[in-house]
Amino acid sequence: MALREIICIPDPRLKLVSEPVAEVTRDIRKLADDMLETMYEAPGIGLAAIQIAVPKRLVTIDIARKDEPKTPIVLINPEITWRSEELNVYEEGCLSIPEYYEDVERPARCTVEFLDLDGKRVALDCDGILATCVQHEVDHLNGVLFIDYISRLKRERVIKKFTKQAKREAGA
Repeated sequence: MALREIICIPDPRLKLVSEPVAEVTRDIRKLADDMLETMYEAPGIGLAAIQIAVPKRLVTIDIARKDEPKTPIVLINPEITWRSEELNVYEEGCLSIPEYYEDVERPARCTVEFLDLDGKRVALDCDGILATCVQHEVDHLNGVLFIDYISRLKRERVIKKFTKQAKREAGA
């Protein structure tokens, strides 16, 4: 396992649509291990491969609290097949937009189908924070960030802040 660098806005790769994983190989399992290690170290509850600059449809999630045993989920080629009409609002954050949080409204429940690390097709019914996290991470695979759901003014402010920060760091 190895820690990977998490890319942040305004990196244009975060807007890419990720490619499907053709086959669950040893390299894909290693990538998933690296992603879990990176996610836990950050710390975060979800990570999409594009966030470490790998445009593959691969997501890692673990919504367990710090005092609970780890319950990692690896989703390969996830596809949300159902969303509830009922909505929930959660304060979301993102490892690619550090220390910025905003309320986002999403369907309260969803069903996601994906391949597991053995290449088996799995369907998972999600609610609560898991439903929010799954939708947030699948959005990443489609080049969508949680700030795309907030007002244009707030979105422009946060992008401007991170763009200035990136320029300062590049010139440092």
